[in-house]
Amino acid sequence: MAASDHIQIERDGAVGVIRIARAERFNSLDVATAQDLRRAGLQLARDETVRCVRLEGEPGVFCSGADLKYVRAGGDERDVAYLKPEGTPADHGYGEVLKQIVEYIHSTISEIRRAPKPFVAVVDGVCAAGGFGLAMACDLVLVSERATFEWAYGKTGLTGAESATFFLPRLIGLRRTLELVFLSPRLDAKRALDIGLVTAVHPVERLDAEAAELTRRLAEGPTEAFAVAKNLVNLAVGGDRLDVHLDEELQSLARIADGKEFAEGLEGFVAKRPPRFGGR
Repeated sequence: MAASDHIQIERDGAVGVIRIARAERFNSLDVATAQDLRRAGLQLARDETVRCVRLEGEPGVFCSGADLKYVRAGGDERDVAYLKPEGTPADHGYGEVLKQIVEYIHSTISEIRRAPKPFVAVVDGVCAAGGFGLAMACDLVLVSERATFEWAYGKTGLTGAESATFFLPRLIGLRRTLELVFLSPRLDAKRALDIGLVTAVHPVERLDAEAAELTRRLAEGPTEAFAVAKNLVNLAVGGDRLDVHLDEELQSLARIADGKEFAEGLEGFVAKRPPRFGGR
């Protein structure tokens, strides 16, 4: 079953699979793809016949977050036209376009955390920025030996969103989180496992089979008990404030994206050169 060209939905018994399939853009998300991801997440989160969900990318790339080339191009006018009164010129900044994408990603993350079933991220290859946030929002994270994780927001002058500033301090602590925020190291799979970002690391050729086995095991488990326990764990780490935090992330991201630093970061990203921020 395909939700769209770039978001695919499959069923393996009681396991639902959501696959981001936009490898030509490193599985980045424009507005339409983010909308379809939200639709797929909501569908499988609320389908009572689905007892566990896998979220994955295509081989070699999980997700690189919002499509910055799409943002730089001003997006698709059809995606943002409703924000303007009829007849008003659609003169919008980068923040408005970026906000449209991230709103749908945030809605997906909220569904993942509220879902009364396990969500398992299966990461093979690149996982950065918004993709990093999506993976960290899942209950378990299985990765291949070639998986890499990168904060990446600061490279284009952004603040962090897609739940990253909410979950990272809870997963790895304050000091390591600020290391990722300020220095944006690219973490390999072993390092990600060592610091508690992921659940398990598998050889590339075994990842799919291991993910299938684990998710089938979860689907055969006591789903009602899992749902209650997941909710209790969410409450224990302040998960009842997630939606408030996501809104703050979104507003901060949109505001900073209209500034000079993101404009320079975006030009550097497109030109494949280091950005020249004010301190240089």
